[in-house]
Amino acid sequence: MYTKTFKVKGMHCASCASIIERTVKKIDGVESIAVNNGTENAKISFDQSKTNPESFNKKLEPLGYSLVASDAHNMNMSASEMGMSEDEHAAHLGLNQSKAEKLAEIKDMRNKVISAIPLAVISIFIMAWDILAEYKAVPEMSYNLGEFFHHLLPIMAAYTLFVVGKPYLLGFYRFLRYGKANMDTLIGIGTITAFLYSFIVTAFEKSLAPFINVTQTYYDVTIVVITFIALGKYLEARSKLKTGDAIEKLLNLQAKTALVTRGGKEIEIPIDQVVHGDLIIVKPGSKIPVDGIITEGASFVDESMVTGEPMPASKKVGDSVVAGTINTSGAFTFKGTKVGAETLLAHIIQMVEDAQGSKAPIQALADKISSIFVPIVLVIAFATLGIWLLVGAGPLGFSQALSFGLVSFVGVLVIACPCALGLATPTAIIVGVGKGAREGILIKDAATLEKLHKVDTVIVDKTGTITIGKPTLVDIQNSSDLSDEKFISILTSLEKKSEHPIAHAIVNYAQDKKIKIVDTSNFEGIQGKGLKGSIDGIEYFVGNAKLIQDLKLSFDTAKLEQFTAEGKTPVILATSEKVLGFVMVADEIKAESKQAVDNLHKLGIKVIMVTGDDERAAKYIASLVGIDDVMAHVLPADKLLKIKKLQTEGHIVAMAGDGVNDAPALAQADVGIAMGTGTDVAIESAGITLLGGDISKLVKAIKLSKITMRGIKQNLFWAFIYNIVGIPLAAGLFYPIFGWLLSPVFAGFAMAMSSVSVVSNSLRIKSIKL
Repeated sequence: MYTKTFKVKGMHCASCASIIERTVKKIDGVESIAVNNGTENAKISFDQSKTNPESFNKKLEPLGYSLVASDAHNMNMSASEMGMSEDEHAAHLGLNQSKAEKLAEIKDMRNKVISAIPLAVISIFIMAWDILAEYKAVPEMSYNLGEFFHHLLPIMAAYTLFVVGKPYLLGFYRFLRYGKANMDTLIGIGTITAFLYSFIVTAFEKSLAPFINVTQTYYDVTIVVITFIALGKYLEARSKLKTGDAIEKLLNLQAKTALVTRGGKEIEIPIDQVVHGDLIIVKPGSKIPVDGIITEGASFVDESMVTGEPMPASKKVGDSVVAGTINTSGAFTFKGTKVGAETLLAHIIQMVEDAQGSKAPIQALADKISSIFVPIVLVIAFATLGIWLLVGAGPLGFSQALSFGLVSFVGVLVIACPCALGLATPTAIIVGVGKGAREGILIKDAATLEKLHKVDTVIVDKTGTITIGKPTLVDIQNSSDLSDEKFISILTSLEKKSEHPIAHAIVNYAQDKKIKIVDTSNFEGIQGKGLKGSIDGIEYFVGNAKLIQDLKLSFDTAKLEQFTAEGKTPVILATSEKVLGFVMVADEIKAESKQAVDNLHKLGIKVIMVTGDDERAAKYIASLVGIDDVMAHVLPADKLLKIKKLQTEGHIVAMAGDGVNDAPALAQADVGIAMGTGTDVAIESAGITLLGGDISKLVKAIKLSKITMRGIKQNLFWAFIYNIVGIPLAAGLFYPIFGWLLSPVFAGFAMAMSSVSVVSNSLRIKSIKL
């Protein structure tokens, strides 16, 4: 089964999405289709031997929709040539095309709105004059001026309906021909009814005068309603374009060319021609084109656009660099290890696209309502007209009942809008996922984002999450006459010949401090205890307490035990005569860990640390950070059992780990969070990946989830309330009690603003500080 993502043209509302899904699902060979109104994407799984995109468009085009997979500019470039998967290629090209087409479409919408606004202003002026004259606030309009407007309004209404309102007429036509109704259908039926009624009254004024009020026409309603709705759709389209700018910004991070060394020469080639093993030169200020490892030179690289880290990272020979980041200072050469769709940036882009196109469970109810919304509204509108004529004709008279019935009929059709319902969830998800990506928080899908806001317990792995994840020299206890620098120099010179991870921690410390390393002689390892060697004719011993006991030297064992209880490993330096001192090596606690745990507590979340380490050491680290509970001596299977136990107790559990050896626990947790560092990111192993391995981003991710879900609930509340109150008000339900009858003009304005308000509320998420 083949899955492909298409951009959808002609989709304007949630009902459109429902029509497209139902139509394509009926095609033989289609397994599934998911249409997202917010991103205007359709993800289709189908059997290529039975059907193809051309078949989809054959069914959709008569209904006013089409699917687009590529654009003319890149028509001849294959996915492999662009270094992308087929699905990523389609989405990428669709994005490029849709951006240009969308801008052209918005420009056309703007031009039509600009042309309609003066007509709407004139209509509102006439309506206001008539209302004010009725209450004696202004004198009645003169006969000549009245006649002028009487003949001008039909011309203005015809232009507005047949030019600006063309999409709504097409919606009405497709409803008549194919029986498919969407938001355009409702507006089309409402405005064409108002126009045709007014035209008939104008054309047959004398003949109809004995039966109905021929002075009451609705040309102004046609003009103002279409103008308001067109204005609303224009503002909505502009706002929706902004919701998806995270993807565009990520795509803009990609370098277009790379400077490579081939055949002893430096040549600049397009990015899609870079292959594994290419030696790539990066000059100051240049973007890094692909992922790789530095082979020559050193620099500081701005990785903020990928990891969210604000400070440039120091890079030297052997360090990894990722595509899309910027070299800030020195020049260096690196070997390309990941190109095209393999790069971290490509993974991030694909992940953000997938997440923005996915649906949150909270959207299910809105989708169900949207799928039946338009037919129900049509029934309500015709029922409203019928009830006014049947019930209202007696007390009001036929002429007045018909007038009220038409106003209510048009008002119901115009005010009812599935758009606000359809946009409530996807626009907030698009903005939320995009904001997360800019903060170095990669969200796999909308369901994960929704679930995260309910989390009440977070389980964190000690190594790599609370701590740095590698041994670091954290303390120096120098009891000799030597300076600390000389002490470390001797210790490092001996440890340099060892392959033990603790030795690497000591050597790294010395190199960072630029401490001199000298030659040693008579080097010898002492199994299970340490090593020995000579420097300047003096024999030194380096090792653990057992080695010192064998040498029969005295030392402060109580002090060593105190450090050991804190999870630190002592490395003692001695001669054959006395102990010179010792250093402590430990997996250092991350600087941000304590603040992150404090912030999780402020959110009402319990934090549990799991580790395979000694219980005393684990409890000591937990006490420093403020963690609530500790599980020590645990295996990966034990983590899984702990999560299951918490879940059976009714807790919603998030697990933060390295995404590799914690895979079973990450999968079991309600939300799995991988702590990604640099390029070594297991993006696919969890629902959320925190780039840079920064635990403070876990707090930001939970806050982002809460903010996004709050935005969705606000959107859904107002979308439902708007329709629940607006439709009965427009139908005239409150007229017998309060004398309220909503003008279609106000209905059109309310409908237009409902979608704009929903999108604007979603965009507000961008500006909220995490």
